[in-house]
Amino acid sequence: MTVERSVARQIAQRLLDGESAAERVRILQPRLPEDEPIGDRMPASRDRTVAGLNRRREFLRGLGHTIDALAEGDDQAAAEATIENAIGFLRLPVGVIGPLRINGSAAQGDFHVPMATTEGALLASCNRGAFVISHAGGAATLCLAEVVSRAPCFSFHSLVEAVQFVDWATSRFEELKAIAGETTRHGSLTGLRTALIGKEVYLIFDYQTGDAAGQNMVTFATDHVCHYLVEHSPVRPEHWYVEGNLSGDKKATMQSFLYARGRKVVAEVRVPGDLLHRVLHVAAADMTRYWEISVLGGTQSGSIGVQGHYANALAAIFAACGQDIACVSEASVGLTRMEAGEDGSLYASVVLPNLIVGTVGGGTGLATTAECLDMIGCRGTGGARKLAEICAATVLAGELSIIAAMAANEFAAAHRNYGRTTPRSPSP
Repeated sequence: MTVERSVARQIAQRLLDGESAAERVRILQPRLPEDEPIGDRMPASRDRTVAGLNRRREFLRGLGHTIDALAEGDDQAAAEATIENAIGFLRLPVGVIGPLRINGSAAQGDFHVPMATTEGALLASCNRGAFVISHAGGAATLCLAEVVSRAPCFSFHSLVEAVQFVDWATSRFEELKAIAGETTRHGSLTGLRTALIGKEVYLIFDYQTGDAAGQNMVTFATDHVCHYLVEHSPVRPEHWYVEGNLSGDKKATMQSFLYARGRKVVAEVRVPGDLLHRVLHVAAADMTRYWEISVLGGTQSGSIGVQGHYANALAAIFAACGQDIACVSEASVGLTRMEAGEDGSLYASVVLPNLIVGTVGGGTGLATTAECLDMIGCRGTGGARKLAEICAATVLAGELSIIAAMAANEFAAAHRNYGRTTPRSPSP
């Protein structure tokens, strides 16, 4: 990463100029434990019982930290299942948007979608988009693919050995599929791709994971397969790693548009011109003109995919519904498309190729997230594809609203009205 010359000088001067230059430079130096003792570690870090929880809380109180709010609403069973070093529970405001009408391959009906966020104006914006979609007849949604990948890497002494390994491993797919199946009742190995970089071999395993998000599932299965490969291969790798950073796990990558990861979903709607004017205060031509500007801007910025704010809606749904929030980094890669019709209507679509969502396992068993999943009829077996389509339709609602706000120059006013409220101070 480059830094402009004047900025670099300002940073250096903050450290080097003035009477206490030596002291300022010292701040950046290592402080070893033998010179400056480190404080006590968190006690009972592996103890997930109530007694362990209370010991950690007392430890923090002894350091002068206030954790009264974090200690409210205890769910000991959830803490034991989902986190280490638990001290309490964070509470985020949860709201709903809707009804959002969806005509999907897995989600059909009018939904009130729960979203957890601290960003003012977000739910107001998505709710406005949901109103438009619903009164236009609903969003059509389609889940096109369901794949979760893991990409182990094997390092050999030479290119010849690497090629021998690739030839041997790829000829045994059915055998590897059966071995992977020994670790899970819900997932299955469905594909195998390869990448050869000199003497390094990457094997990209693609899995179906049922209604689970599947990150751990594919890791366990791949690890089991890798041990088999290393033990039986006619050429032994010098080193191997269960993930070679080629799967795109929790990263925005260009692979999103070459392969699906998670659930790939498309959502579309056609909005009549009079509805655009009445609710969004724009014409279809205004929307498409701004969309074209955003495509040019996104291209110049190096954006992987071009969209307005997928991460906003996805992070809020993920938090409310017990999903792995870090997966927003890859789930928010996507493309928004808009087109003005000759009759004044607007066609809008979104494509999300990397939706990592699940309705079993992980954080879906928390009492609060279970309620949110129940609200949209997605908890448990059979709900993951439906959840993915609801996510896509909600993202589409958010895109309609934000692009209209930009096109009508109402974006700043909306945040001034909804996003800058001052909360009351808590009672002493």
